[in-house]
Amino acid sequence: MTPLKTAAAGLALLLATACTAPAPPRAQAGTAGATVCARPQGPPAAETATTIDVIEQAYFCILGTYYSGATLDARSLLHAGFVALTQELNRDGHEVPQAAMPALTGDHKADWAAFETAYRVTTDQVPDLRDTLAVVTLEAIVAALDDNHARWTHDIRRPPDHYDGDGYGLGLTANVTGPQLTANPGTAIGPLFVTTVQGGAAHATGLRPGDTIEAINGSAPFIDGKATPAIATLYPDYPDARPVRLRLLRPTTGHRWTATLKPGLFQRDPATLRVVRSKLLDDVAYVRMTGFAPDSADRVLRAVNRLRKDRTLSGLVLDLRGNGGGSPMEATRLVSAFAHGKVTAYQCAVDGACAPERTDDTVELLNLPLVVLTDRGCASACEHFSSAIKDLRLGQLVGTRTAGVISGPAQSYLLADNTLLSFPDRHHLGPNREVIDKIGVPPDHHTPLTPEDAATGRDPALAKALTLLQK
Repeated sequence: MTPLKTAAAGLALLLATACTAPAPPRAQAGTAGATVCARPQGPPAAETATTIDVIEQAYFCILGTYYSGATLDARSLLHAGFVALTQELNRDGHEVPQAAMPALTGDHKADWAAFETAYRVTTDQVPDLRDTLAVVTLEAIVAALDDNHARWTHDIRRPPDHYDGDGYGLGLTANVTGPQLTANPGTAIGPLFVTTVQGGAAHATGLRPGDTIEAINGSAPFIDGKATPAIATLYPDYPDARPVRLRLLRPTTGHRWTATLKPGLFQRDPATLRVVRSKLLDDVAYVRMTGFAPDSADRVLRAVNRLRKDRTLSGLVLDLRGNGGGSPMEATRLVSAFAHGKVTAYQCAVDGACAPERTDDTVELLNLPLVVLTDRGCASACEHFSSAIKDLRLGQLVGTRTAGVISGPAQSYLLADNTLLSFPDRHHLGPNREVIDKIGVPPDHHTPLTPEDAATGRDPALAKALTLLQK
């Protein structure tokens, strides 16, 4: 694990890569008949500069392949791109008189031609900014899809060197993560508090789980109950990130103080990096699963079978809190350990035609009562699994509502600058054909974690799960 991939960035990474579903190579013809939307064949080569031609390639790739590309009003994408372009000029202290949004008609090709002309006229006036303007323009076009599984993966703003070590950042995780803010910010609920101290500056400063963060660099993390961008500062992603000043409250003592944490490398406990961990809690199997990585479903099943050897279990607690998702096939396979002959989800086209995802009935049934622990960090494939368990009545969900970050399995496409454009060509529905994206899966028993719980080591969701299984 590179130090630039913090715990907070893990969710975004899973959504961008592990959630990519396999599909046969597809291609779409661009304005000149060239292939503009091809699946990558192996790792991409070294990146080159992003240009207006790459932006054109991405634009027509979206229109030809994205879930709703055929019905999309592409003017919204081009408008967002030009807004980002002019805002970047403003931030850099430049004004270009010719930087005016052209009139658009709704014709995809004609609108692109008008946009390209205006773009080239503008960027020709500021050649030193050309690379940066291309990056912000394409980022804005992808963001305008408002799809939590659509992204452009590139490293233009990252340093070229990689660093040894297994963690980078402040060394803490809070109850609200940076990716949560970008993917579904309405799910963030205050107060903001530390849930885990992983090492680094947080450990050196003496932070503890439960410490409430009242201000970040002088800014409140919540205003009128809504999360602010200040929270993302807790998860710096670059080696040149600035120190972060926190105002803190320790709920167990009432002590308030201010601490400045400098981002840096830190070593994590190797045990926390395992995707599947398990233990016995009396006669209950407890399995924590942090991602739906390849083979993770089988690892869960092997862990349960080891725990039940020479004893009778009264049930299974599957802890999916903080599980950022991964492979939808692994989610389906894990559901299959609890039921056969069922539909676990639907993948639907924009015209409403849906293909069912069915259980893999070659998976051996566990035949154990099940309780699943969920929270706002349970996203994507984790929500696929959780919704199937709930809808099919295969177990009970305890904790809080899931993330609501499950638009659909993403497909990746290689652009001419050797960057990857990813987005779904189908949208996800639950087994009851309900929309989960941006809504989440509600628990059967709402049992949130409080700062006081974190400070004293209490786990009310786990306690509730054990009560349900030991009745």
